[in-house]
Amino acid sequence: MMPEAPRILLLGATGQVGHELLRCLQATGPLLATARRPLPGGKAVDLADADAVQALLADYRPQIIANAAAWTAVDAAEENPEACWRLNAGLPEQLARWAAEHDALLLHYSTDYVFDGRSRQPLDESRPTAPLGVYGQSKRAGEEALQQAGCPHLIFRTAWVYASRGRNFLLTMLRLARERDRLSVVDDQIGSPTWARLIAQVSSQALQQWLAEGADPEDPCLGLWHLTASGQTSWHGFASALLQQARVLGLIERVPEIHAIPSSAFPTPAQRPAWSVLDNRAIQRAFGCHLPDWRSGMQWCLQELAERGQAT
Repeated sequence: MMPEAPRILLLGATGQVGHELLRCLQATGPLLATARRPLPGGKAVDLADADAVQALLADYRPQIIANAAAWTAVDAAEENPEACWRLNAGLPEQLARWAAEHDALLLHYSTDYVFDGRSRQPLDESRPTAPLGVYGQSKRAGEEALQQAGCPHLIFRTAWVYASRGRNFLLTMLRLARERDRLSVVDDQIGSPTWARLIAQVSSQALQQWLAEGADPEDPCLGLWHLTASGQTSWHGFASALLQQARVLGLIERVPEIHAIPSSAFPTPAQRPAWSVLDNRAIQRAFGCHLPDWRSGMQWCLQELAERGQAT
């Protein structure tokens, strides 16, 4: 059984989810946060360097590893498959092997891109995967590495992640709305926009539940779950809703014209799944958590930006 305050290693602490995890996991136990660049109270580690990662694990000997690091540049992955594969598959495999040898729990994040997007019903955890490109293929390989290593693990698949910091669709739309009178946004890709803080809060709740139940490596709550906000919309619908709310909060002066276009009018190197709605009912039952409609997180995120004084 783990001690009351397990040592936690957080990888990717400067990313969208990692930043929120840093806030949520502070009370769980002693925490070492790592990222590629130096951060206050943390450690700079090049996660592409397997030797550096192994040295970090050997030195800190975590009892919980929270891996929020990933290659998330979907289009760039098609041109840089080796770098993408290292972070999304090689790193999880390395962490999983170490965790299996040292009885550590590995918390890991995956994506809706493990599916091909051909369904028109919410996708549950048992649905067969069929990734379309390098990014999705590498993320699925990362999932399989954890499942095959035999370490206690939590894999949370999420989708359409955004936050009040970093690089994401919400912040891009706000910037473009300040610069342009007309925007064109695809309307034939459907998903569930999910606030990074919601992901971190549920992750923290899941870890707290596992620890409270005795940190049992055979706990049925361990495994793979779908963690997204509820409801669904298109990228066009998301843009329209967030810019209307941003105008109310004073983040933009006026809402530009937002024209719906098909994905074919905006070609990209990587093919995106047209349907990314994940069925999140199982995780809500297992952990007693509430995953609100996507509009709630959007409003809270925009309110946070407004309170920071980022209005026009």
